Amino acid sequence: MTTKRVISAIAAAAAVLIPLAACSDDSSSSSSSSTSSVTSSAAASSSATQTPSQILSSTSWETTGAVDNAGKRRALSDPDVKTYVGYAYFDADGTFAMYNLDDTPKMQGDWKLTPDGKTRIITAKDENGKVRFTRSSPIETLTPLEFTYRTYPVQNNQSIYIDIVHTPTTHKAPIASSPAPSSSGSNSGSMAPSSMPSRPMSSHPTTPIAPGSR
Repeated sequence: MTTKRVISAIAAAAAVLIPLAACSDDSSSSSSSSTSSVTSSAAASSSATQTPSQILSSTSWETTGAVDNAGKRRALSDPDVKTYVGYAYFDADGTFAMYNLDDTPKMQGDWKLTPDGKTRIITAKDENGKVRFTRSSPIETLTPLEFTYRTYPVQNNQSIYIDIVHTPTTHKAPIASSPAPSSSGSNSGSMAPSSMPSRPMSSHPTTPIAPGSR
């Protein structure tokens, strides 16, 4: 009789524990899903309360991907992509600085967005403030988590394009000891030591009005 009671007690305990274990797994999964949801919601909320210019200048940016018109991912070393790769820092005062991934200066100057937030315009300047070129680039995505603009590797053919993807970075803008050489046709920009901001970088060329890099 005692044995039967023990067996009955064990069976009853098992019946209680199995549902509890299942609940525990469900709770863990729900918690993970909830965390992800909160992060996305926070980004969406931030985006909703900021203007496009505020979003672009609120963080530092790093080139992290490139996708062409066929949906194919391009390597950052791709000849049609590498000139846009680096760190970008857009300041709220309308100035910007860009650096290559090895922290060498790429370019500096002024930036702005069109009133509808769909186009970024940069005016690159040399260390003396002289305009080197102006470039407009269509913005495909601009949120607190992603900044993507479109480039056209074949002049006068907008059916062929590459979207350059940037994501936020904590990388600090380096302080230059000397300006980069000025070369309108190269991938380096010129940047005066006194004007190197401590902010992030971003790339985004598309329809160059004058030669330049990035």
